[in-house]
Amino acid sequence: MQVLLLGGHGKVALYLTPLLLNRAWTVTSVVRNPDHESEILELGKGRKGKLNVLISSLDDVKSTSDAKKIIDAVSPNYVVWSAGAGGKGGPARTKAIDEEAAKYFLTASFATPSVSKFLMVSHHGSRRNKPSWWSDEEWASSVKVATEVLPTYCQAKLEADEYMTALAAKRKLNGSPFQAINLRPGVLTDEPATRKVELGKTAKSRGSVSREDVAIVADQLLARADTEGWIDLLNGDEPVEQAVERVAREKIDAVEGEDVDGIIKKFFP
Repeated sequence: MQVLLLGGHGKVALYLTPLLLNRAWTVTSVVRNPDHESEILELGKGRKGKLNVLISSLDDVKSTSDAKKIIDAVSPNYVVWSAGAGGKGGPARTKAIDEEAAKYFLTASFATPSVSKFLMVSHHGSRRNKPSWWSDEEWASSVKVATEVLPTYCQAKLEADEYMTALAAKRKLNGSPFQAINLRPGVLTDEPATRKVELGKTAKSRGSVSREDVAIVADQLLARADTEGWIDLLNGDEPVEQAVERVAREKIDAVEGEDVDGIIKKFFP
């Protein structure tokens, strides 16, 4: 398998890269800064798969055509979006990367026959409606983050998530298989992996998860043919392997409660 990993120097991506390589997959890690190339390549030493580094800035991706050029250069089977502005460059850059560039890569990926999976690393509170499994207090806390703490980031991620949902729904209507996986972690920490998570629909809107655990879950979701939809993630008590198996078996999708028909019409009236 060929994997295009966008945001390759991000902390989650740095944990994810060797996991994917251990599956004997080929990974092309996209990074903006050429100074990071040697650090990335170190991750490939002793692994089963092949690691490539592509120096390319997402700041230069201004259209679907720009994204398609990168996809065509790599010819991936799977695309992983683990990129973001990271709060650098102000609101305009956050919107340009976290929303617009993400949409360009989504459009290009869904239009490329060789691509069969897209995993988006989003965030736990990315939603418009209160899910039935959250209390009013949990929902109020989530809304506060989205409207007062990180409004530009949260709005950009929500737009990209909804666009991905609309593309996936449209693809299903056309009868074409495609795994659109929206992995939605809570507050990210640099703690070592616990390999214990709360996955699928979480009881809390507030919570944290280690970046290493996010990478472990992403790797396992990508390795299966039966994972898709919105998958919320916090650290918890369930072993990762068991949690991923449960979510896949029960077809858990945290998009429940959102107006999916409305989302589709928003982008494809």
